[in-house]
Amino acid sequence: MDRREMAADLLEKMQTLRRAGPQKQINEALRGEAFALHFIADHDGGVLPGEISREMAVSSARIAKALNALEHKGLITRQINPKDRRQVLVSVTPEGKALEETHRQAVLSEAVKLLDLLGDRDAREYLRITGRLVEITQEFICNK
Repeated sequence: MDRREMAADLLEKMQTLRRAGPQKQINEALRGEAFALHFIADHDGGVLPGEISREMAVSSARIAKALNALEHKGLITRQINPKDRRQVLVSVTPEGKALEETHRQAVLSEAVKLLDLLGDRDAREYLRITGRLVEITQEFICNK
């Protein structure tokens, strides 16, 4: 099997995996409102919408839409930055923090299930290879 065939096989398997139960829940946690809420909760003093946009690699309009939805649900608040009145800081509410923690634990449980299904040896190998892919990707981005 040449690299092109391997790449096609990899893409097909990644697509199938993306739609699978536990992996689907993990993927959903890494984007959209769930990711934004997680990011905001990890920054206790508040975060700028632009920081969320950069971290998620999405447009400011998309972040504004997600923040509007989160604020409407009572999960975040927005207030003027006292250090720079031109900026708006986004903070998580107690309800948002509780929901984010519940969601984080559910996603962590799904990840544990996947690793359990792999078994110790394959789980360690999967983490090693994933870590290597992260290193290669970061090197690629830095050298661009």
